[in-house]
Amino acid sequence: MLRTAILLFALLVCIPSAVAAESDAELLALDATWNDLRMKPDVDGLDRLLADDWMLTHSDGRVQYKADYLDELRTSTRRNQGIGNDDLRVRRYGDTMVVTGTSVQSGISNGQPWSGRFRFTRTWIKRDGQWRMVASHSSRITPPQ
Repeated sequence: MLRTAILLFALLVCIPSAVAAESDAELLALDATWNDLRMKPDVDGLDRLLADDWMLTHSDGRVQYKADYLDELRTSTRRNQGIGNDDLRVRRYGDTMVVTGTSVQSGISNGQPWSGRFRFTRTWIKRDGQWRMVASHSSRITPPQ
């Protein structure tokens, strides 16, 4: 009986950690999907992934909203050519998750090529059982001098 009680207690203590780890892995996969959809570009997939009130703050301080961003991809005004992330970290606060990391990106916007290394923060919330990105912010990492 005591052995069973100890085993049950050990399982109950371990379950929250296992659930949290699965949630972190799930969100990192979702965040990777964000990049995959931008590279294709899959505007319909992005439309489902982003909250209606989603806001992007670019590294130059310019703010862009969902409809404008998706329109740029739809019309090929913006074409992403490469996106690679590392230093990923996930923090969860109930139905909110924050993903931070470093990204190396390249593309063409309005006919002009661009590239750089960026530090990013993305905020996700769970609405009606589905994760949706509500905000993304990036800052350009300047090379050491």
